Amino acid sequence: MIDLYTWPTPNGHKIHIMLEECKLPYRVHAVNIGTGDQFQSEFLKISPNNKIPALVDSDGPDGNPISIFESGAMLIYLAAKEGKFMPKSDRAKYEVLQWLMFQMSGVGPMLGQAHHFRIYAPEKIEYGINRYTNEAKRLYGVMDKQLQSQPWIAGKTYSIADMAIFPWLRSWQNQGIDWADYPHLKTWFDRISERKAVQKAVQVLADARKPLLDDKARQALFGASQYKKR
Repeated sequence: MIDLYTWPTPNGHKIHIMLEECKLPYRVHAVNIGTGDQFQSEFLKISPNNKIPALVDSDGPDGNPISIFESGAMLIYLAAKEGKFMPKSDRAKYEVLQWLMFQMSGVGPMLGQAHHFRIYAPEKIEYGINRYTNEAKRLYGVMDKQLQSQPWIAGKTYSIADMAIFPWLRSWQNQGIDWADYPHLKTWFDRISERKAVQKAVQVLADARKPLLDDKARQALFGASQYKKR
């Protein structure tokens, strides 16, 4: 059984999608990042960087429990465990992995900064808004070009790279994006949105999430609580 410690954010949704696509049984443990659950000692034992998601698999590679944090590592682990959504050939596998790394190093951090400066920052800083909105548009352009001649981000088959990228694009309006500028990416986005496993996955804990705009949430996410030594 997999115990998943998560919250309905893009990084959480990546793993919800993978688990639903693989039809794996899992227990959900809500980690409310707006109230500071991510700083609890029990959670820090499995996620020392105090970020969601994290998982504990009671049936690890050697038959013993294993805990994993970092959503990209979790996707790779689950793909290996189930033998799904990762190509077998080395060439195709590395194609998937490079686009997964593209999401981890680019799409997630840069779109997260766009969200911060456009929505959550206590003061509107034009430089920050422009910088990260423009970077969001650049990244969308890279993905749109990649999808001009193939159905999925890493080639002919749906993979963990698609699962990693998709949740971040669900907030396209918050990123200053006009889908009309990225028709190939929009087709890909709609195709994934129609998958039953994805529709089920994005509903995990959906009713629990509230706008993260109150003082307590700001303190937990962006204030001194985030930088306290533990």
